[in-house]
Amino acid sequence: MSITPPGGINTSISDDGLSQQPWWVEQWMELINSYRFKKRLERAWAYAREGHVTSIRFEGRRVHARVQGTDEEPYKVKLWLDVLKDEDWRYVLEALTMKARWSAQLLAGIMPADIERAFAASGRRLFPFKLQEVRSECSCPDKANPCKHISAVYFLMGERFSEDPFVLFQLRGRTRAKLLEDLAAYRLQAIAESANQNGNAEALAIDASSSELNPPHPAVLDPTLWWRYDAGLDGDLVVITPAMEGDTGLDAAGELPLAEEPRFPEAKPRFLQHLRDQGQAMAQQAMLEAMAAGN
Repeated sequence: MSITPPGGINTSISDDGLSQQPWWVEQWMELINSYRFKKRLERAWAYAREGHVTSIRFEGRRVHARVQGTDEEPYKVKLWLDVLKDEDWRYVLEALTMKARWSAQLLAGIMPADIERAFAASGRRLFPFKLQEVRSECSCPDKANPCKHISAVYFLMGERFSEDPFVLFQLRGRTRAKLLEDLAAYRLQAIAESANQNGNAEALAIDASSSELNPPHPAVLDPTLWWRYDAGLDGDLVVITPAMEGDTGLDAAGELPLAEEPRFPEAKPRFLQHLRDQGQAMAQQAMLEAMAAGN
């Protein structure tokens, strides 16, 4: 019989698990639920909900936790992932540099949905492929690994990932500060190489934020110019087609950091669907007007 802890970590875990979470947390939960000993997983779930995890710390590349079990003293739990080598990170950073969207989303605290494509360049993964890749130790007498104490920490890690997706990078060997610093350095290097290839080395000396040296396009200052094109068009060269499925502006934006209200779980998906419907309606209207103008 386990001892009821005086005050464990508060958690949002419910009977349905971590609900309404970003996709990277859902993927972590799917990894946990792949564990074949379901009864042990249910006990771990109860441990996580009832506050048996008394502390959890992310120190460097390891997770240290204390879980109250049958003994008076909490059991010590350690978790870690295999760290990527510097050469692997070089491939990852080069791939991340190729897509500005990836860098922008990471800077906004959002995990890009296709982030594994960047890690595939090194032949590695950010997320563990199977639960056995999550290394773990527990001071309890249970010989099984993961035991219910380790599994309880798994669930709390999911909550931590929800708050800060950079923890996953940290467990793979790159802290948030180091990752963003390296991204900036690789980005500058890519700009320098591009400038040299174009025979425009002087572009490096221009401050992109200076409107005097690099004035913005007139349409930036006057949005009414967005839909104007005064030059002539050859009708035989103009082809009007609808956007491909999954190629809308909303899709390109990726996961939007919208606030959520637990009392109205359908609010976010309904809002996003409304945006999609509006976008489709506007696209259809634009096509009709464009085709009518061409006749």
